[in-house]
Amino acid sequence: MLSHKLSSELHSIHDTLTLHNGLAIPCMGFGTYKTTLDGTSRILKTAIVEGHRYFDTASFYGNEMLVGEAIHDSGLPREEFFIASKVWRTEMGYEKTLMAFENSCKRLGTDYLDLYLMHWPRPDLVDPDWRELCAETWQAMEDLYLVGRVRAIGVCNFLPHHLEPLLDRCRIVPMVNQIEFHPGYPNLATVNYCQERGIVVQAWWPFCRGRIFGDDLIQKLCAKYGATPAQICLRYAIQKGVIPLPKSSTPERMRENQNVFFFEISKEDMYRLDSLPQIGWSGEHPDRVKIPQV
Repeated sequence: MLSHKLSSELHSIHDTLTLHNGLAIPCMGFGTYKTTLDGTSRILKTAIVEGHRYFDTASFYGNEMLVGEAIHDSGLPREEFFIASKVWRTEMGYEKTLMAFENSCKRLGTDYLDLYLMHWPRPDLVDPDWRELCAETWQAMEDLYLVGRVRAIGVCNFLPHHLEPLLDRCRIVPMVNQIEFHPGYPNLATVNYCQERGIVVQAWWPFCRGRIFGDDLIQKLCAKYGATPAQICLRYAIQKGVIPLPKSSTPERMRENQNVFFFEISKEDMYRLDSLPQIGWSGEHPDRVKIPQV
């Protein structure tokens, strides 16, 4: 986990953490899920104008082509961007993963990815051979990494009991685990497990769609630090050594989300945030049927 000293050395979204293979990864990304519902790359192009260079997408999102379009139309060199995508549940298995990777690259208009992730540990909730399928998928990802088609590989939504069988068989330890993480659902058991093994944790759903913004503690911390609820959530992640992947649709919110380096949450307040009752859970769990949230 990042110490307070290390987190205080981060001054912008372009500052980086280091994965266990030595690759520098920006300390904040831009989540693209449901950012292209209007069928255009407008929001993504705005994000680039506002300074974002790390974009997190997935084959399941159905927007890789629009992400690629926004990057191409920016006129900036590919090397200035950090692009991550994911292999979906229906694409698991050795050969299918290799094909899914090629399809993602084609849609994104690139011949390599900076980060490629396995989206879920299980193809469904009934397949008894999910560990084998997971291992085959990971083997394909390892091979893509070893031949230089992807600069880093990792997983999403893996809890410790999903990581254990993978770590027993892998040649390359995952560099990243992207999970739901926010105040009210920090998943500290998984965060601690990963960080003890050099696996960098990323946070999807860092705002839980604002469901935690009205919480009394969040509001008190906003007043104390002169920050917005979104900034409190993002700063909490950064101080936990977690890379947040916020998304927003307006330039004003994009700038607000980037401006989280002017304050530091005290150790005591971090403990308070760690200890909140469950708030804002998405209802997603890798071993259970999704629970609709109001």
